[in-house]
Amino acid sequence: MPRHGVARVISKLGLGSRTQAAKWVADGRVRVNGSLVKDAEFAVRQGVDRIEIDGQECARAPPVALMLNKPRGLVTTANDEQGRDTVYRCLDDALLPWLAPVGRLDKASEGLLLFSNDPAWAARITDPNTGPPKTYHVQIDRLPDAALLANLQSGTRVDGEQLTVRSVRPLRVGVRNAWLEIMLEEGRNRHIRRLLEAFDVSVLRLVRVAIGPLLLGTLAKGRWRLLTAREMELL
Repeated sequence: MPRHGVARVISKLGLGSRTQAAKWVADGRVRVNGSLVKDAEFAVRQGVDRIEIDGQECARAPPVALMLNKPRGLVTTANDEQGRDTVYRCLDDALLPWLAPVGRLDKASEGLLLFSNDPAWAARITDPNTGPPKTYHVQIDRLPDAALLANLQSGTRVDGEQLTVRSVRPLRVGVRNAWLEIMLEEGRNRHIRRLLEAFDVSVLRLVRVAIGPLLLGTLAKGRWRLLTAREMELL
């Protein structure tokens, strides 16, 4: 049976982040088979070795997931080295288990962001081969013509990465700018922004409105709600 570091196993059980688990170990709160361990990489066999935190045996936490309507200006991380506000500000008053973001939205982006304490479920959501497509509404600083839409659909290489979209279509066209609906199979770092910049188009707003069948809907900005078991299954 494979062995893994005790902090990693605690995290895989959905009880906390790997960083949190490593701190619990360093603080002397973790025992394995009755013996105190102080090394976060101490090798254990999940399901075989008894792991305790503060005298309580570790068991897999019930899977929990929620969706947040992320406001613009928040970074998707638990702790930001630059002291910026994070998405966890929206969850501060909630009585929730430990939850990690499932994927991310950059600071300037808004919309549907998932959290979960189930690393395996989160990995399936973010894996481009198994995860659902993501849909975005994107306001750009020009009016799209057929050539631009064709270029976006074909994709291009940016910084050594091939950036493509699953689909793109105009939503609303104004006098000087327009909204596009863009669907991605996978989301690389600043994927849409970099792709549009490659064609000299700037993004004014970027809102993720759906992940697979899960719609942002009328959820207010900065608010969250738990996903049902059925919604987790569908994703």
